[in-house]
Amino acid sequence: MTKYAMAIDTKRCMGCNLCSMSCRVEHNLPNGVAYNRAVTEGGDYFRTAGGSYPDAVVMKFYTLACQHCDNPACVEVCPTGAAYKREADGVVLIDAEKCIGCETCVAACPYEGVRTLIPEEPTWPVDFKMGDWSVPDHKPSTMEKCTFCVERLDRGERALCADLCPAVARYFGDLDDPESEVSKVLAAREYDQLLADQGTGPNVFFLK
Repeated sequence: MTKYAMAIDTKRCMGCNLCSMSCRVEHNLPNGVAYNRAVTEGGDYFRTAGGSYPDAVVMKFYTLACQHCDNPACVEVCPTGAAYKREADGVVLIDAEKCIGCETCVAACPYEGVRTLIPEEPTWPVDFKMGDWSVPDHKPSTMEKCTFCVERLDRGERALCADLCPAVARYFGDLDDPESEVSKVLAAREYDQLLADQGTGPNVFFLK
């Protein structure tokens, strides 16, 4: 068995959003759709610090996407079975052929803004398809979210954002393999999980 997970180093992440932009290209995402995004912990606006100078100024970044939970609330409530968890590796996905765009998963998921309803008539920034040849087409009025780049995982590759992060702030791999990079960094560093008290068992970890 495999259990994919990601660890994000909040000391290295600089909020550049390259993970979000490369993901948009890789998956040929329509306008207004994003699988992940960087947010700032600090001030009221992106890339602004909180606290007071000079003693308590705080600013760090979190990149938010689907947490690929052990106990995903979206799977439990989906009325059509469109939301599902792959038994082989724990990745949580949405079957566009079954999704009816009801947004029940949005209401159940404790992680705000990690999934997007494709518009009835999606548009793209360019008039040709971008990204990986194997990513599926986007169906109107269906829900989408981060897939951990399953098209790459199935070829033995890592999630694209982990490969392209310029700050080398993302670790990815099999949590059940003690020799994987993600297992080693979690054994060596303290970390947080988002809303761990909700019982979902998120598999994205934020290194302190």
